[in-house]
Amino acid sequence: MQRTPTSTRAAICSWLSIAILASRAVPAWAQTGPALPPWHEGVAEERKQAALELFMQGRDLHRRMVLGDAKKKYEEALALWEHPDLRFYLGRVLKMMGMPLLAYENLRLSLRWGPASLDPEDREEARALMKELVERELAVVEMRCDEPGAEVLLDGKPWFVGPGSARRFVTPGEHVVSARKEGYFPLVEPVVVLAGVQASGVLKLSADGIVTVRRWSAWKPWAVVGVGAGLGLAGAVLRWQADEHLEEAERQFEGTCASGCAPTTDTTSRATTESHVATGLFIAGGATLAAGAILVFLNMPRTYRTEDEGGVELRIVPAASGAAAGLSARLSF
Repeated sequence: MQRTPTSTRAAICSWLSIAILASRAVPAWAQTGPALPPWHEGVAEERKQAALELFMQGRDLHRRMVLGDAKKKYEEALALWEHPDLRFYLGRVLKMMGMPLLAYENLRLSLRWGPASLDPEDREEARALMKELVERELAVVEMRCDEPGAEVLLDGKPWFVGPGSARRFVTPGEHVVSARKEGYFPLVEPVVVLAGVQASGVLKLSADGIVTVRRWSAWKPWAVVGVGAGLGLAGAVLRWQADEHLEEAERQFEGTCASGCAPTTDTTSRATTESHVATGLFIAGGATLAAGAILVFLNMPRTYRTEDEGGVELRIVPAASGAAAGLSARLSF
């Protein structure tokens, strides 16, 4: 867009008036008169005059559509004096040159001092141009990462460190969001965005490590082994008692029975029962020990690498427009 000749002359006159007034002001006026705008603070008059001259040269090149040279003049003027009008004109040139990201940022900076930054006509034009850029030439990527210390990158360049979230304007097309943290699987996710839309997502990192697991608690198979050993020990005790009782029965037989008398005492019967029970305990204990040994083998610790369960939950919504939105915003919590 080109400003009308009347508004152009008014702007030039305004610039010259400010420069002249500032150069002729006396200390008493500076103390009692109205305060200068914030972009005048700390800028020497020589720098202002040099910036004004570069601005006029840039405006002439701008009108003649020599955009590359006009851009250079505006940038040289901004290096001398950070002035909202310079940002506004540079933003207009950058938009015409097909550099939407830089154009949006300069237009945003031209409004950062509030309504007084630009005259009403330019202010409305700046907002209209920003809205047009957001809707037609820019897209938005917004990401959140809750993992403390995780470094998030956009297109391979550092973006922010979690926990937190960030929002950035980008050109339409494919972009790569990645996150990394020591001890975690690296996360790399391509994100395709179209003009006028916002891709929002939550980054989730997955721990990368070696995990040792068992089928059951370590004590359970050994408890089965212990039961088997206990049954075997009980069988051995009963077997010893059975042998003792049999010996006692033989002594009784020798003392009370003549030749050919069968040993039918209670001691003999008791010894026989104990012998049978001991045999059963030996069998049960052996079987339990064998089962316990198998369970111990099956419960040997197994190690494996954790699976990568990280990813990005994405949603696509229309991009919010407005002059208050910045080129890059950051929220931490």
